[in-house]
Amino acid sequence: MDAFYASVEQRDDPALRGKPVVVAWRGARSVVCAASYEARKFGVRSAMPAVRAERLCPQAIFVPPDFTRYKAVSRQVRDIFTRHTDLIEPLSLDEAYLDVTLTKTDSPSATATAEAIRAAIREETGLTASAGVAPNKFLAKIASDWNKPDGLFVIRPHQVMAFLAPLPVGRLPGVGKVMEAKLEALDIKTVSELRELPLTDLEMRFGRWGRRLHELSLGIDEHAVQPNQLTLQVSSEDTFEHDLTLDELESHIRRLAEKTWSAHQREAQRGRIARTIVLKLKTADFHTLTRSLTPSWRPRSATELADLACALRERVERPADSRYRLVGVGLSGFVDQDSFMAQDDLFDNMPPP
Repeated sequence: MDAFYASVEQRDDPALRGKPVVVAWRGARSVVCAASYEARKFGVRSAMPAVRAERLCPQAIFVPPDFTRYKAVSRQVRDIFTRHTDLIEPLSLDEAYLDVTLTKTDSPSATATAEAIRAAIREETGLTASAGVAPNKFLAKIASDWNKPDGLFVIRPHQVMAFLAPLPVGRLPGVGKVMEAKLEALDIKTVSELRELPLTDLEMRFGRWGRRLHELSLGIDEHAVQPNQLTLQVSSEDTFEHDLTLDELESHIRRLAEKTWSAHQREAQRGRIARTIVLKLKTADFHTLTRSLTPSWRPRSATELADLACALRERVERPADSRYRLVGVGLSGFVDQDSFMAQDDLFDNMPPP
């Protein structure tokens, strides 16, 4: 989806159309959730501090996010996908991989399927989407960004090697700033230059990741579209207007525990429960700390979750006057509920040693 949250706001409020819209709460601790293309012309980007966005684009219109509406539109789009295939791997509310090797519509090609989906999204939601069509996931991802907004880009199998050759290595999935710098130290800046380095050299320098780099440079990606991926963690977090001490965090931890427990209960309805409690903290100087606990029994309510999360503060070995700008409460270590209950019963019925 193109500038998804901002586009929903512009669709629902005609006064915002054609204007630089930034979806974010105002304030020193807020970050940009989305920016319209009008705002992007000024350099505003997602995940940017809101105060920086305001400096770059003083005329920007700030709109607080409304995730209930965004999720509703996301479900509409997902319903459109399911008319064509059940092989859907969501990445977020506004992005997904689809395997359309075989479709429900007997479409003549993947390109035709992408065109049909984009047309349906425009007609039924009033929004635009961009699509990438390619032989595998990582190429399709690159292609989907190629003609934004409201675009379609196709990489056919015989075009893969030539398409990739001039791209900077930073366009390959998993190649962040650190890896990009390491490759640049080897005089490798483009994919074609990466291809020239022998596989043995890449493996010697980067281990298994070296082989992955080699495969990506050749356009190889065997990762299948994974529908219905299992949730690994549910969490809620909050950034404060003013930094707080550990002692001042309790009410916030309890509030976030309620939200996390609600998300956990939705997973429980699918037969999955979490074992591990996670407390996340970000210090005033931007260091992230996590503390976790996997008790022999699982929390059975939001209150129990909050109690355990609050207790994890005792494992934060920092001066008492340390201050924190963010706190989060999470649950991870999901397991099948039936097997967990059976294990509980087994240990409950064992004779004492």
